[in-house]
Amino acid sequence: MRIKNNEYRTIWHENDVVKIIDQTKLPHQFIVKNLKTIKDAINAIKIMEVRGAPLIGGTAAYGIFLAVKENNDPEFIKKSSEDLIQSRPTAINLKWAVDRMMKKLSGINSDEILKIALKEAKAICDEDVNFCKNIGLNGLKIIEEIYNKKKDTVNILTHCNAGWLATINWGTATSPIYHAHKKGIPIHVWVDETRPRNQGANLTSFELNEEGVPNTIITDNAGGLLMNRGQVDMCIVGTDRTLSTGDVCNKIGTYLKALAAKDNNVPFYVALPSSTIDWEIKDPTEIPIEERDEAELSHIEGLDKDNKLQKILIYPQKSKAMNLAFDITPARLVTKLITEKGICVASEKEIKKLFNQSNIS
Repeated sequence: MRIKNNEYRTIWHENDVVKIIDQTKLPHQFIVKNLKTIKDAINAIKIMEVRGAPLIGGTAAYGIFLAVKENNDPEFIKKSSEDLIQSRPTAINLKWAVDRMMKKLSGINSDEILKIALKEAKAICDEDVNFCKNIGLNGLKIIEEIYNKKKDTVNILTHCNAGWLATINWGTATSPIYHAHKKGIPIHVWVDETRPRNQGANLTSFELNEEGVPNTIITDNAGGLLMNRGQVDMCIVGTDRTLSTGDVCNKIGTYLKALAAKDNNVPFYVALPSSTIDWEIKDPTEIPIEERDEAELSHIEGLDKDNKLQKILIYPQKSKAMNLAFDITPARLVTKLITEKGICVASEKEIKKLFNQSNIS
């Protein structure tokens, strides 16, 4: 996708280093950062220079490559894999990518392990691009159906950033939007600001602007009113972990949007690649919910009058805050899941059928 009319992916290998777009500086500064060591990769995930489940997975894959490059001793690589998995607990893609890399490298001798690690990391990222493109093509059918009935602008509400900045390219929730836009269907996106880190305002609106997709930023709590007024044709969000039961774990506030959509008969879709499906956990209460630093709530960052980035305190100094990063939307509130394999009801039966996983207990 594009930034300043130049095509980018969110992560790539060039000149013997791994390069990322530092998302903590967007939308005000565009900075490409080099990851040279496994610690660099872990830190980029922890402080959210990279974020979004598929991109976290891609970064973890390259993290294993960097660990191999730094020290190909099996114990060092194993410890690095464990540290990567602990860097952010909720997004299932992280563990999925690390496990896939470790399985690929198992039993490989030192002469070829680095080459194989790089090849597999690139394969994981290329695979995600194809998955997200197909998610878009499948989701496009839903937008086309709405447009063919409405014959007017399709208004879509999304939450957080499930755009190309959260993946390797295309995005999950935004991929159908981009495909519809490229096809000439008039689209307008309501962009939830998404406190506390404002990923909707800072990232989703930014990338939609770069692609020329009309959008309007709203406060997180405005979505229900817009639905009630008939100003939302569909909701589409991403997910950090979706159980095989159809329950969806995503950015905090997603559950409330799903409730509002249900009450107003607005279809609520979740877009995801198969790498985001957790085939093991059945009980959504067992999903680890990340609790982040309260400073993400109490402080806000922006440009001052001198065009410099500043972070300021907006809460009373003695106040405490609780910063839960994710919530869980029950399958009953999800209209359908949009995946690279197709569209299905958010139920264990239909998910297993779509992915040919009948052997999963």
